[in-house]
Amino acid sequence: MDRPLLVYTTFPDMDIALSVGEGLVRDRLIACINVLPGMHSVYAWKGSIERGQEVVAILKTRKGLQDRVHQALKEKHPYETPVILFIEPTGADSATLEWILTETSASQP
Repeated sequence: MDRPLLVYTTFPDMDIALSVGEGLVRDRLIACINVLPGMHSVYAWKGSIERGQEVVAILKTRKGLQDRVHQALKEKHPYETPVILFIEPTGADSATLEWILTETSASQP
């Protein structure tokens, strides 16, 4: 059985995050995206220290779709170098895992 996978990324704003996330849900690559607004970032970029406001996005998918989700995020993401981190939970509630697997299968039951 496939395992759950969380994907952490950031976007410049809520609208872009929700638009990209909705596309991934419609393509059945993720079961859900959670977008958390109001993040302030300080980061190093091309030799400078930058500050900005972003939103955090946490995507719920399964390990078997990692490469496809990664490719889709790189293609749709507005950042030149988006942060895309894959986090493998050590476990999941069985109903949660079933939901993720169902919503990311090739066709709905």
